[in-house]
Amino acid sequence: MVASIARVAPGKSAWGPVLVGLAFVLALVSALFADTLRALVSTWMGSETYAHGFLILPISLWLVWEKRAALRVAVPQPTLLPALLMLPVGLVWLLAQLVDVRVVQEYAFVCLLILAIWAMIGTALARFLAFPLGFLVLAVPVGDGLTYPLMNFTADFSVNMLRLTGIPVYRDGTFFSLPTGDWSVIEECSGIRYLLASVTLGVLFSYLTYSKIWKRALFIALSALVPILANGLRAYMIVMIGHLSGMKLATGVDHLVYGWVFFGIVIAIMFAVGAIWRDPERDEVPRQADSGAGRSTIVAALSVLLASAIGPGLLLALERAPAGGDERVELRLPAPVGGWQSEGGNLWSWRPHIVGADGEGYGFYRADAAPVGLYLGIYRRQREGAEVVNVQNQMVPTSDLEWSDKEITTRRIVSPIGEFKVKQDRLAGRSTGQRLLVWNWYRVGAVNTSNPFVAKFAEAAYRLVGRPPSGAVIAVAAPYRESPDEAAAVLTAFIDAMWPSLEAEIQRAAGPGG
Repeated sequence: MVASIARVAPGKSAWGPVLVGLAFVLALVSALFADTLRALVSTWMGSETYAHGFLILPISLWLVWEKRAALRVAVPQPTLLPALLMLPVGLVWLLAQLVDVRVVQEYAFVCLLILAIWAMIGTALARFLAFPLGFLVLAVPVGDGLTYPLMNFTADFSVNMLRLTGIPVYRDGTFFSLPTGDWSVIEECSGIRYLLASVTLGVLFSYLTYSKIWKRALFIALSALVPILANGLRAYMIVMIGHLSGMKLATGVDHLVYGWVFFGIVIAIMFAVGAIWRDPERDEVPRQADSGAGRSTIVAALSVLLASAIGPGLLLALERAPAGGDERVELRLPAPVGGWQSEGGNLWSWRPHIVGADGEGYGFYRADAAPVGLYLGIYRRQREGAEVVNVQNQMVPTSDLEWSDKEITTRRIVSPIGEFKVKQDRLAGRSTGQRLLVWNWYRVGAVNTSNPFVAKFAEAAYRLVGRPPSGAVIAVAAPYRESPDEAAAVLTAFIDAMWPSLEAEIQRAAGPGG
């Protein structure tokens, strides 16, 4: 790699003032976005899936240290262009903060740090350090949305392999039964941890091993594909060990041990094979360039601080606006209409796990002997910890000991206001054997959707025109015995008849402007 970097005469160093200014700038930018930084670190600490985030900064610093010989004689040339780029990035952070999309906040924060470094050291040196700086992006915890698709793939792979082996299998969603015992693919078995670890290591390995872009891209793609396939094979092997041992092996802690040992072997093989096509090492020798003064360190630092402060400043101004009083509301269940009648008592023990709602209602209805459960959670003013799109809002939390979520899909339904998609969950009671079909969706303002990104986009659109929207989480459930289509027909009839009554209660509970 050849980069055009100004060089200083031996025995001198231009880094002293720049490093002091850089440390000052990074400290203040981190302070401005302290809540985002705190949330980032909290995720690393609280999740084994994202604990590798603690290693990203040390690895990046090590990569920079490896270039110290070239950096020692280079001349930093501060520039103002990154400060200009910080303005739209800061606005993205602000919008993400307003609608509480944490992953976007964290990406924006990391990008602001990278831009601040670029501004302080100059374009040529930033290009020279492009990979160590870009590697910082991998510190952002992302991937939760892949968990359930990976669970489904692992279940598909395992069941198909078992059938190819000649073992009879009965499958229901992510649960399957063999003659020797029952198995299920839970979140911990999805392989998301293997995938994220493999991609992170694959990105680093490809940079250190190859110089050709196509080789790097190919290896990174393989580092994403291999752990997905390997996790399916791992699950199949564990089920086979349990089956052949009469469920005496691979059903407890050894289940996890086998998984990580297998993953380590797969990664070692992948790196060993990848090293066969290693590119020859090339010395990174910066090319002599005119040592133009560039912008002064002080001017660059002030520009960075001003640009980075705009987002938090605007947020502070918005938060000082009157927030309203107590948002709690007494929710009344929609009045039964169209042949439906209210049903007293609890027809089943399940109810959705929803947090932060200003008002909640959960009850049962019946028509022609067909029961339906309705949950309605109202958020009169969405705010931190009280928003419709929240990772804690789940139909069945992983801690639930009675109910399990066997399958999650989407389904397009036709309501009196038109078509929209709902999330469809097939639930099963572990002790009772009850089966429920649940349709659930978000309502933000006048938008009904099961897509969390659409819900957040709708919230952002309302806020941009000065109308913070109310929100709701809605879930309807019906039991079935053989086919979920039985329950789907009941839920369709319920929504057709009850929609006007449901709409009226949402409007009443949401309050003026809801």
